[in-house]
Amino acid sequence: MTDIEIARSTKLERIETVAAKYGIPTEHLEHYGHYMAKVPTHLIDEERVKKNNLILVTAITPTKAGIGKTTVTIGLALGLHHIGKNAICALREPSLGPVFGLKGGACGGGRTQVLPMDKINLHFTGDFHAITSAHNTITALLDNYMYQNRDNGFALREVLWNRVLDVNDRGLRDIVTGMGGKQNGIVRESGFDITPASEIMAILCLAKDEDDLRRRIENILLGYTVEGKPFTVKDLGVAGAITVLLQDAFAPNLVQTTENTAAFVHGGPFANIAHGCNSIIATKTALSFGEYVITEAGFGADLGAEKFFDIKCRKSGLQPKLTIVVATAQGLKMHGGVAVEDIKKPNSEGLMKGLANLDKHIQNMQSFGQTVIVAFNRYAGDVPEEIEMVKNHCEQLGVGFAENDAYAAGGEGAADLARLVVDTIDKNPSKPLQFAYNDEDTTEEKIEKVAKNIYGAASVSFGAAAKKKLQMIKEMGYDRFPVCIAKTQFSFSTDPKLYCVAKGFDFNVRDIVINAGAEMIVAIAGNIMRMPGLPKVPAAMHIDIVNGQIEGLS
Repeated sequence: MTDIEIARSTKLERIETVAAKYGIPTEHLEHYGHYMAKVPTHLIDEERVKKNNLILVTAITPTKAGIGKTTVTIGLALGLHHIGKNAICALREPSLGPVFGLKGGACGGGRTQVLPMDKINLHFTGDFHAITSAHNTITALLDNYMYQNRDNGFALREVLWNRVLDVNDRGLRDIVTGMGGKQNGIVRESGFDITPASEIMAILCLAKDEDDLRRRIENILLGYTVEGKPFTVKDLGVAGAITVLLQDAFAPNLVQTTENTAAFVHGGPFANIAHGCNSIIATKTALSFGEYVITEAGFGADLGAEKFFDIKCRKSGLQPKLTIVVATAQGLKMHGGVAVEDIKKPNSEGLMKGLANLDKHIQNMQSFGQTVIVAFNRYAGDVPEEIEMVKNHCEQLGVGFAENDAYAAGGEGAADLARLVVDTIDKNPSKPLQFAYNDEDTTEEKIEKVAKNIYGAASVSFGAAAKKKLQMIKEMGYDRFPVCIAKTQFSFSTDPKLYCVAKGFDFNVRDIVINAGAEMIVAIAGNIMRMPGLPKVPAAMHIDIVNGQIEGLS
């Protein structure tokens, strides 16, 4: 059966029934149909948040073969439920860009999905639309302010705030606005990022409550006046209006899995161009009602997990009890130099070479004080001998190992992984977090520590645009912010073709984006784009309505 056929065959429970099983007060739910609801943030219980068990799922460096991190995250929740534990997963929302571009869906797969998958993959509860509208409303109000006050001597020397759209559209990366005469505003250069890269997205995911949401919106840096002074949303006077646009979107979304366990799906920044984690309030809401909460961080551990620790945990005080690194035989073979067309064939030599990538990620996670186990995500063609090789390798490292077959078998297929997770947390939970850098480090030092210690770079260089922003950061006192490095997800380096463990490379930061509201510094490294393009054959070509049912989402 295809993913969408499995989703359709699942008998969904009404969302209040799902909530009641976890003690979530049903009278507080804000319903979006029968199977989705928002849960108010006042239900967060900080004592339970500290007491219950947070588990991070991350992975080896992704490849074209796929890794299945979301599948493992959902599968582990099902596996824990299967062995009698109270478990909830907390995930990011899919972006329409990848859904209609490269991937075709982002709700897990097989018998490990969050449902209703068609709703979640498309408009869901409207969170992405609200973030897009809020971001672009700021842009429109800023352009109007400059237009209405141009005769009063007001002007911005530099505008830092562009536009966003939740569609992959390379033609909008760089544009000129205000063309066609004075009545159309001031002519200036602008551009579009994809909505997951919006600072509003980061703010929604990092704000601790509505007051904090508004405070952060006020602090968004929009540009510099001709006198060189910063101009913010607070100066524009519209923070209240933007908070109103985001009020409904700020509450986390409750849905269910293919086995009717609870799942919170909220926020969706990408890890290669943003900080790659679901919202703090969704994670805390899940921890308020689940003894075990499994969350994921986007792409490989060098991107998603590092930002999860250094940004999300630093800002929220969250402390994972365990980190799981997901690996696959096919992914390891690609890192071992096996051609993509041959990775489904047995190749013990290629697999062994690729284990160096797994080792580097394990070492990185342990440097944060994390207890690590490896989840081997099984594919149908995997051979027992190669699985045994990975298992023996992990045993030699002193790292726990378990297979995950939840894609094919649901919770039962993740039962061994679930038992290992419970046993490891009971006997050897993670130590208090040790961050990759200190708050007091300069922005350059923070970037260098991540690039050299986590990625393995030999040196770090800064382009002219980045150096200019570094000076602004020092002058404005933003050095205390954590760094969020935007780079390719396919390599430790900035070169997506350098598989396995890249060494001896220079890590070039070509530009920097100051997210004063989100309170982080985004370093743009290599050729990474904050507005992706569409592939030659977009997933949209396979999405359609057939006999009243949506096809092509997977």
